[in-house]
Amino acid sequence: MSWRLTVRVGPEVSKSDHDSLGGALDEARARAAAILAGERLGAVKAFRDYEPGQRVQARIEVSGKGLLRGPEAGIDVMGDGALIPYAGAIRKRRLEAGTLDEAIAAIRGELDG
Repeated sequence: MSWRLTVRVGPEVSKSDHDSLGGALDEARARAAAILAGERLGAVKAFRDYEPGQRVQARIEVSGKGLLRGPEAGIDVMGDGALIPYAGAIRKRRLEAGTLDEAIAAIRGELDG
């Protein structure tokens, strides 16, 4: 099965295809680590106040091919540096993880099964 990695940082979107889940997850981990090493988002005032922990700085998704929709999981990197791993495309289900390595392992568990 081939896997697609989609990384959204602000308005920029990049996609890459991988022959293996391991390759896609290795690049996902590297991209997340690079984002975490960079600057954090600040608070924003719009119709209401949004603190950095309420803002998604980047979304990193790994998806496979399927008949209608393939398996999908990813990580939201929040503006305060928190990681929120999830599984699912339309109905996202939050996965438990405290570190980047735990988040990648949780995603692997969802997609490898």
